[in-house]
Amino acid sequence: MFDPHNLRYTHASERPDGTTHSSGKTSTHWYSKRSIGTLLIAGSAALSLALLGCASASGSDSASANGDGYSNAGHHGHHGGWNHEDEDNNGADDASGGGASENSDEGSDGEVENIGDGSDGDDSDGGGTAEPTAPTEPNKPTAPIDAADPTVPIEPTIPVEPATPTDPIEPATPIEPTVPTEPAAPTVPTVPVAPTVPTVPVAATDPVVSGYPVHTNIIATTFWVGEIFDPNLPDGSQVCSTYDSQWAAHWSGVATDTVPDDADGCAGSPTGGCDGIATFNGDTISGCETEGRTAANDFFPSSATPAENPFYLDLPYDDLNDSTAFDERCEVIPWAAGEANAALCDDGEHSFMKNRWVAITGPNGATCYGQIEDAGPSHDDLYHDKEYVFGSSDAQPVQGQFNNAGMDVSPALNGCLGFSDLDGDGDTVSWQFVDDAQVPDGPWSRIITNSGVNN
Repeated sequence: MFDPHNLRYTHASERPDGTTHSSGKTSTHWYSKRSIGTLLIAGSAALSLALLGCASASGSDSASANGDGYSNAGHHGHHGGWNHEDEDNNGADDASGGGASENSDEGSDGEVENIGDGSDGDDSDGGGTAEPTAPTEPNKPTAPIDAADPTVPIEPTIPVEPATPTDPIEPATPIEPTVPTEPAAPTVPTVPVAPTVPTVPVAATDPVVSGYPVHTNIIATTFWVGEIFDPNLPDGSQVCSTYDSQWAAHWSGVATDTVPDDADGCAGSPTGGCDGIATFNGDTISGCETEGRTAANDFFPSSATPAENPFYLDLPYDDLNDSTAFDERCEVIPWAAGEANAALCDDGEHSFMKNRWVAITGPNGATCYGQIEDAGPSHDDLYHDKEYVFGSSDAQPVQGQFNNAGMDVSPALNGCLGFSDLDGDGDTVSWQFVDDAQVPDGPWSRIITNSGVNN
């Protein structure tokens, strides 16, 4: 059992003067007072130095054994001296019996006094004489631990400077994960191209551009090839026109029957053609209704295939069948004047009005173009309204009927101009004549009518 207050060494030791002292079973190992003083002051280091002393004492071969061969070593620092206690044969400590020796340092001169009451080597209180032990080779004294003066405070240990932290290694730039390639989209089947929607023409605003006056705020109604407006009127049917007695047949290419010879209008003209929805009773057409038109099919009819231009109109000036109009046409029609047309002025088979181009701006603001293919709206002998048709005063029509309309337009023009009714009389337009070269491309130029008078 280790006792830091009771360390004994069972071996002979050397005095400071170089002599060896052996006292029976126990011996004292001598240390300098300087070493002992260090142990007293070191405080918490006492245990460490004691262990050093033990290591030094046990490291030598000078340990002496007691009667049963066991040895215990210990030291007890007391005013610079050592106090050794003996051990019985059974290992029990005996602090009062023989064999114990007391050593004390005296002063600073290094003289040591050894005081002991067991010099006879007896390990009891007076019983038996012990055989002298053969002297052992004395150990060389362990060099004293060089300790500082106990009066001088121990310098505190200088803390080791912590290592300068190494700059952290820049982490490698993470590799961007590969973006998975988007799978190719399935091929979308090609959608058939819809019919071309005509570009909305720009409204004609400057009459000087075309050289012809602009007529504004004119009521326009709708009429169509094949329509029977009033069979009791000479001009109540659109089977024929003032310029073509076979207009429906020429326009549509259809002729299934004829108008009776005793009819008030269009007697003997072929029937069957219709710019709309036709109904038949056998070969005889019994009805011809209009239909709405859209830009999706260029405002063409859905049930008919026109052979002539579906963009047509009329104006109340009949330069062929109205005698007043015929007589003055080369004077009032701007494009009829001049020597080049002098021979045609008296030609009853020629019209200066048929197929003429007109630019019309409708309620939707679009300007669409059409060709003149009839005369109207008018009645009786009023088909020579030159002031309204050719005048520059922006005069209104003089005929006074049909809401005083000044123009009839085809279903194609009705749709192109954005009329509110398929067959009404409340939509207004602005219009002016234009020369052939001033007509832009559009649905109105898909089919151009060039046929002459046919009466």
